Amino acid sequence: MPHALNTLVIGYGNSLRGDDGAGILVAELLFERIHDPEIEILPQHQLTPELMEPISRASRVIFIDAAVSGRPGKVHRIPLRPAPACARFTHQATPESLLAGAQALYGHTPEATLYTIPGRRFETGQELSPAVRRAVNELVARLEKEFSNPAKQNAADERR
Repeated sequence: MPHALNTLVIGYGNSLRGDDGAGILVAELLFERIHDPEIEILPQHQLTPELMEPISRASRVIFIDAAVSGRPGKVHRIPLRPAPACARFTHQATPESLLAGAQALYGHTPEATLYTIPGRRFETGQELSPAVRRAVNELVARLEKEFSNPAKQNAADERR
């Protein structure tokens, strides 16, 4: 299957629950700044099965989400693999289950990475904590740099 898309970025979370909006905010900021036809950026409130189709068209996918555990504001990079096959799809999608679904339905699973940003405040409100706001800006800058020079960034990632 030819891949029509080089990179798919899916930032997700609830922007009405404080730091839980970190992932969707990263995607919204990248959407405003990145204008490359080979990069598709999807800000999402949640992961849904409909994302399996665009995932299957990508060479790589980057998921971005907030996390409830960890040092607030520290960005974590986690390589992903498809979830093991299960008997049924539940109402709660994960990046791994979407990767598995893309493979099962469309015959392709792209290289995948999850960036998480641990938060401090998840109460009702749109304000991010200062540490998470800094991490959002850091990750946006990091991904912008990677997208402008992918070969150099891929070599740096392989050394980690």
